[in-house]
Amino acid sequence: MTRHRGPPPSAVTVELEVPFHDVDLLEVVWHGHYPKYLEVARTALLRSRRLDAADMRALGYRFYVTESHLRHVFPMRYGERLRVAAWFREIENRLDIAYDLVNATRACRCAQATTVLVTTTSDGTLCLATPDPILERLRAGGPGQAG
Repeated sequence: MTRHRGPPPSAVTVELEVPFHDVDLLEVVWHGHYPKYLEVARTALLRSRRLDAADMRALGYRFYVTESHLRHVFPMRYGERLRVAAWFREIENRLDIAYDLVNATRACRCAQATTVLVTTTSDGTLCLATPDPILERLRAGGPGQAG
């Protein structure tokens, strides 16, 4: 995973509270719950570009996660506030999204992550480049733009 220093000003950020059902016997968030937190931030990022699931269906395309990488650096505990920032690192051939996860309660980074999404047509044909209707929305400016 490529290291990054933190989110750019264009990142979309969500804040969550760690629910009791996400902690394990060690009283920390079980590692398998972190992808769920990435999904919440990724959804907010895609919505900021009008590329949520319903928008994609209307355009005749689908996104699929093909890669994910997650580096844990500090544990989260029940009731703590988690701030997840997401932004695009690449949009031309695939959507490469970076994440910065911060334990807002303790003011420290708890994880960094990336996911890669590819685009297919509605019938499942892989698009080797991001289709123009999607690129137009991605380049429209505002939060989360590539850069």
